[in-house]
Amino acid sequence: MIWIIALCSIVIAGLDYLATRKFLFERQKLFKWVLGALWAIDAMPFIFSLGCFLFTSDNPTELHIISGWISFAYMILVISHAPLSLCFAMSRRVWLWVIGGVAMVGAMAIFVYSMVVTLTDYEVRRVVIESAELPASFDGYRIVQLSDLHIGTLLEPEEEIAEIAEICNSLQPDMVAFTGDLVNIRYSELTDRVCEALKKFQYKDSFYSIIGNHDLGGYIKDSISLTQEVNTERLLSRERALGWSVLDNQTEYIKRGGDSIAITGISFPKILHEDRHSSRLPDIGLDRVYRDVEKGVFNITLCHIPQLWEDILALHPVNLTLSGHVHAMQMVLKVSNMRISPSRIQYKRWSGLYEEQGHYLYINDGIGYVMYPMRVGARPEITVFELRVRK
Repeated sequence: MIWIIALCSIVIAGLDYLATRKFLFERQKLFKWVLGALWAIDAMPFIFSLGCFLFTSDNPTELHIISGWISFAYMILVISHAPLSLCFAMSRRVWLWVIGGVAMVGAMAIFVYSMVVTLTDYEVRRVVIESAELPASFDGYRIVQLSDLHIGTLLEPEEEIAEIAEICNSLQPDMVAFTGDLVNIRYSELTDRVCEALKKFQYKDSFYSIIGNHDLGGYIKDSISLTQEVNTERLLSRERALGWSVLDNQTEYIKRGGDSIAITGISFPKILHEDRHSSRLPDIGLDRVYRDVEKGVFNITLCHIPQLWEDILALHPVNLTLSGHVHAMQMVLKVSNMRISPSRIQYKRWSGLYEEQGHYLYINDGIGYVMYPMRVGARPEITVFELRVRK
């Protein structure tokens, strides 16, 4: 995401230079002051990031909240004025300036709507998965998937989680699957009030959870006062205190009479921290995860990052893999039945359902946010799956 912001900033800075030069080049002093102010605004997130890197000893959750609002201001002040700068740079025609101004106001309105409305406009997606390998006693089995809460940056975490739980409970799930990134930076985001809200989820069998990259504490700057190991241990302790089954590279079985299905959970490995958005991943030893998993049993695997799907299928015939992580980069444009997102550039599979020879991958767009408190067309998602025996 940061490289997209950097590219946008460079392009807009160039447009600001051309627009300012066209009107103020003969007044050199004013030209320099106006251009300098525009460039300072264009570089807003990078100036803030540099300041944090140089002058802060830790990376507290509060800093990320502030960073999110600075990113929101960046979208409003910088991204929105790009059409106007382009029109000023192109011509002195008033009608073109009017078009640029309208486009600027429209962009501002979209960003404000994306924060005020879309950010908590939860979308329930219903998916039917048919498989001849599903035991008859599990026909109609219902799973609700949640992902990427990033609790530390939710605007009103207790209220939002309570509303999400109410929606999930209305779907009457047999099982809830949470596919990672419960917190944004550290375990302490799970306050007593947040934990009380998380206890509101209802289900028949179990609430399964796995570890995402944000859950590991890899973004904690002061790793001496709170090591990654201690952070993860305390996070898992609080999740288990909620009654959740945390699958840490392990498998559990759900039984219906003499039938069973397997639920496997893959923890995000530390060695993938730098490659978490890459399509080429090093070997992380997935063979040990499936070494003792029964073959022939319908398997659902929870894996935070979708890029591991092909590696998983090479080791075990997993029927349904549930992932998150991508968030659709919190930007989706819907054109007819087509969804367009910048995440298409970076990810081979980025949102929704994928199928290869009877094996399925589903990528949930997540609930929370990172970097900026907006979801431009990418509504926070709650997915409900209904398993069906293929006749």
